[in-house]
Amino acid sequence: MPRGKRTTRLLLALALTTAVAPASWAAEAPSAGGAAAAPAAAPPADLTVTTTQVASGLRRPIAVVSPQDGTGRLFIAEKTGAVRVYHPDTGLAAGPLLDLTSRVNANDNERGLLGIAPAPDFRRSQLLYAAYTRASDNAVTLARIDVRRGTVRELITQEHSEYSNHNGGQVAFGKDGHLYWSIGDGGGSGDPFRTGQRLDTLLGKILRVDVSRSCDGAGYCVPEDNPFVDTPGARPEIWVSGLRNAWKFSFDEADGSLWIGDVGQGRTEEVNHLTPAQGGANLGWSCKEALDVLNEDQCDPDADYTDPVFTYPLTGGNCAVIGGRVYRGKEYADLAGGTYVVNDFCTSRVWGLRPDGSGGYDSAVLGSFPTQVTAIGTDENGEFYAVNDLPGQFFKVSFAAE
Repeated sequence: MPRGKRTTRLLLALALTTAVAPASWAAEAPSAGGAAAAPAAAPPADLTVTTTQVASGLRRPIAVVSPQDGTGRLFIAEKTGAVRVYHPDTGLAAGPLLDLTSRVNANDNERGLLGIAPAPDFRRSQLLYAAYTRASDNAVTLARIDVRRGTVRELITQEHSEYSNHNGGQVAFGKDGHLYWSIGDGGGSGDPFRTGQRLDTLLGKILRVDVSRSCDGAGYCVPEDNPFVDTPGARPEIWVSGLRNAWKFSFDEADGSLWIGDVGQGRTEEVNHLTPAQGGANLGWSCKEALDVLNEDQCDPDADYTDPVFTYPLTGGNCAVIGGRVYRGKEYADLAGGTYVVNDFCTSRVWGLRPDGSGGYDSAVLGSFPTQVTAIGTDENGEFYAVNDLPGQFFKVSFAAE
C-alpha cells in the first residue's frame, strides 16, 4: 500500500500547483508535448471521470495489467500474493492464475505483492515479472515467473528489514523493451538512511534492466546506456534517483515518456514527467520534498534536481498520490486522449494533467474515484480500469465532457 502513518499534517486550504516543465522537455522531445496536447481532446477543465463496478471480492488488489495476448483478459495482483484473472465476458475467475502467498510477507500495510508485469512476448513465453516483499527476510525482490511451468527465479533483492514502509514496487516494461522497477527509500521518516541521494544503493530509485538476456549468471543484464554504468561506486541498474516512495509509475504509449507519482513526507504530493532521454534524473528527495527544501544538509550544491510538473498539498484529507496513466484508448480519444489521470488514496480526488505544448501543463480536478483506489490499469485496447484496497472492488473508468 502507498502509505503508513504520517508524522505531520499541514492545516491549509486545498490548492493545486502546476509547475512549468523542465526546459529539457521542449529541447529533447518536442513531439511529446505536442502529441499529448492533441487539439481534438477536451481541455482537462471540461472533463469528468466516472466508474462502473464490474467485479468484487478481491483481497487488497494493488495492480491491473493486460498480458496483451489477444485474449481480452486482465491480470489483477492482490497484496496477499495471488494474481487473479478477469474477462469482460465471464467476470472474475474463481481460482488464481498464480499464487505467491508462501513467498510474500503481506503482514504489514505496505508489504506484500507490490507489482506485476507480463513480458512483452507473454503470449509465447508465459513469463511474468513480479515485485514483492520476501517472506524470509523482508527484502524487496524482483522475480521472473514462468506461469506455464510454475517456476520462480529471483533476479534482484534489496535489503529492507528495518522499516516496513516505503517498499515501492511498481514494475513495467518501457517502449525500449527494458524492465523498470521502483524501490522506496527504505522507510522511516525523513530518509534516515539518506538513500535518496546515494548511488551505492537501490533504495529510493527506479531501476532499468534488460531481462531478455543474462549476464554473468544474473538472469538479467544492465543496458549499456544506463546513466551510471561508468560511475565508480554506483549501482549500474539505477535509472532515476531521488525518490521517496514511487508507488506507481507508467509509460505513455505514444512517446515513451515516464510519469511518476512519488508519495510525499508531510507537506506535498508530486508527479514527475521525464522524457526517454532523461535517464539519470535526480528528483530531489530527500534534499527536497517536491518543490521545497526539506533537509538542507542532504542537498548537493552541484546537483541538478528535476522538479515535479504537478503537486498538491497534504491538506483537506489528502494523504498519498496514486500515480496513474495517460489515456490512449479509442473510446474516449476525442475527450481524454493524452490526459494523464492521477488520484489521491484518501480523498479519492482525481486530477487530469496534459502538456500544453508550450512547456507547461494544464491540470484540473476531474471528479472522484470510489474509496481507496490503489491502481489504474489498461486493457489491451488502452481502456482504463481501477481497483480499490479494502473494499476489493474492480471498476471500468469512463470519461465525459461537462
